[in-house]
Amino acid sequence: MCRGGPIVAVRHCPRPAPRRHGDGMTERTLYRLAGLAGLIGGALIVLAVARRGGVLPETALTHALAPPASALLLLTLTALYLRQRDRAGRLGLAGFVLNHLGLSGLFAIEFLTHAVLQYQDAATRDQLVTGPGRPYFLVVALTFLAGVLLFGVASWRAGVLPRGAIVLYVVGLSAAALRTAVPEAVYLGGLLVGSAGVLWLAQTLIRSSTAPSAMSLRNWAPARRTPSTRA
Repeated sequence: MCRGGPIVAVRHCPRPAPRRHGDGMTERTLYRLAGLAGLIGGALIVLAVARRGGVLPETALTHALAPPASALLLLTLTALYLRQRDRAGRLGLAGFVLNHLGLSGLFAIEFLTHAVLQYQDAATRDQLVTGPGRPYFLVVALTFLAGVLLFGVASWRAGVLPRGAIVLYVVGLSAAALRTAVPEAVYLGGLLVGSAGVLWLAQTLIRSSTAPSAMSLRNWAPARRTPSTRA
């Protein structure tokens, strides 16, 4: 408490900082939404594997469920990076950017595959995939692979996210990125393993949304009393 009368208090006593709570609430909301997006996206990947494996029928609905998985995981990936950005460093930023670009490219490929190519004849599809579109597909696959590996290494070093989930994410999605270079069984198995990692990481984000953030703790901490000089 400041002493020396009201005039001295007005001139010399520091005013307590306003207590804000919007930053922490926004952070928790982002983690919750990104976690839900990851749960839905991971489930859609499992459905896509079931369709390609013959467990689910090839219908317009099952094809339409494939592209949203990549789009939803863009939000999940962004929240995962923000969750550990202070400790992931430049390597984490590079991995996030490449991983994000790769996922965006995969979304475009999935949209093209399931919304356009499935309605073309086999000769037209082969011409597009093996012709002018092949370099684009290759660049997207390599970008995604590099992003997954760098993001995984940075996340492992940061130690914020569960390392078991990181291993599943990296091993599974790396195999999925090598789609044209590995057998179909390896590709589908990689998708399943990667989706398990995504689901695990999504649950981690949801649990983070229920814990008080560091920003909230700082904002709601009681103001320290500073000794004042008597007049």
